[in-house]
Amino acid sequence: MAHTVSLSVYTAQVFPTVSGCNRGYYERAINDFCLAKFKLDMGGLDRGLYCSWTDTMEIYEGLTNCTYQVALRMDCFWPNQIVDRFFMSIHRIYFHDCAVTGRLLQEPPNSILAPFIGVPVLVTLIMTALVVWRSKRTEGVL
Repeated sequence: MAHTVSLSVYTAQVFPTVSGCNRGYYERAINDFCLAKFKLDMGGLDRGLYCSWTDTMEIYEGLTNCTYQVALRMDCFWPNQIVDRFFMSIHRIYFHDCAVTGRLLQEPPNSILAPFIGVPVLVTLIMTALVVWRSKRTEGVL
């Protein structure tokens, strides 16, 4: 049993180097590239808009994509503990005053929602009318 534990510890220590990921370089890269761009973009926003998902969504998605792209180029797994700590830090600095519900997606506008409701209702009505019309038409044939 002790042999199995030491083998799993050995495997856990070897695995990150096999993947080719240098965690220190990865952490520096996301701080130098991704965080720098994020700070610049967030600096262009009024601080009162930090909790507005519609105003920060594109910037936040850019940050997420940046950490992913850097991970791909550096042969690192994504997401990982470094990314988790990175985003926890981002949230503590930029979004700590935001209510949890303030960051959730909101309902789409009526111009988008109406077709998704109206079209199925219309198709149902048309199909019902078609079935009734077809059944009345075949009554005389039988």
